[in-house]
Amino acid sequence: MKLSAFDFDLPERLIAVRPARPRSSARLLLAEADAMADRSVSDLPDILRPGDRLVLNDTKVIPARLSGLRHRSGDAGDTAARIEVTLLEPRPDGGWSALVKPLKKVRDGEVIAFSDALSATVVSRADGQALLSFNLTGDDFDAALADVGAMPLPPYIAAKRPADEADKSDYQTYWARQAGAVAAPTASLHFDGPLLAALRARGVAFTHVTLHVGAGTFLPVKVDDISAHKMHSEWGEVTPEAAAEVNATKSAGGRVIPVGTTALRLIESAAVDGRLEPWTGPTDIFITPGFNFQIVDGLMTNFHLPKSTLMMLVSALMGVERIKSIYDHAIAEEYRFFSYGDASLLLPQGAPD
Repeated sequence: MKLSAFDFDLPERLIAVRPARPRSSARLLLAEADAMADRSVSDLPDILRPGDRLVLNDTKVIPARLSGLRHRSGDAGDTAARIEVTLLEPRPDGGWSALVKPLKKVRDGEVIAFSDALSATVVSRADGQALLSFNLTGDDFDAALADVGAMPLPPYIAAKRPADEADKSDYQTYWARQAGAVAAPTASLHFDGPLLAALRARGVAFTHVTLHVGAGTFLPVKVDDISAHKMHSEWGEVTPEAAAEVNATKSAGGRVIPVGTTALRLIESAAVDGRLEPWTGPTDIFITPGFNFQIVDGLMTNFHLPKSTLMMLVSALMGVERIKSIYDHAIAEEYRFFSYGDASLLLPQGAPD
């Protein structure tokens, strides 16, 4: 298919730069088969059925944006350069791959100081990225990063305002516990304690999985023929317990509904012959129209960027023309878009076109 099939015009005023408060007061566009209804996230206990299971991504966003100084001595005396770093992903050897700006201002072996406690040595540079080795590890690294790092807001928000203290809680899910993401699973940002309690009382069950969302989630698709696009890889885990819970729900006739495209991509990566299997490792699954969904019966998700891989995913679930009508309705009704925006609940009830 052509990339243009997933394009649409979005008024800039509909791009949310702050979340709804409280979280569950965000609007929810319910799209079930051929019907649509304008609801609220707080209505989920009335919409979902006893026996349904929500699959939740428990990744935790790290404050991955850092500002530091590189010092250098020379014939002209000591000089310093301000260096901006965005952590991308941890490496097996304990280092981090990172975007460094300006990359030309650093050399291999130089140290970037972010605070009195935290610094990193530039190990190598390649393909517009750097490999960094930090002076701290484990809990000491996490604590120092929390002190000086900023949340890695998506580019379309960061272009409008800098990250601030509110984002450290706003851009984190209620159940975040496995540190490692540099972007939030944003559909999950709509949930809070009272909503979860109401869903449990309704008989809705929850399963936690982990997919560490990488910065590649914001990379644009640059090919006209989408089959030529290469997805970025992200690390995920489905525990044996999580797989057993999902399979039990399927066997009992309940619906399995991931909250967010990250949870959906992970469980479909781990699907074998219609069952969910335990999984640990990277996935670069690319879901486009024609994909055979094995596990999911629906999806709760925010509204996505034009021509993005996530637009392709929701089109695969609901059908290309159906998604176009859903997004036309969302724009006409002025739903708020993207990471801090409103949500949709997509329930295909049948094969997409």
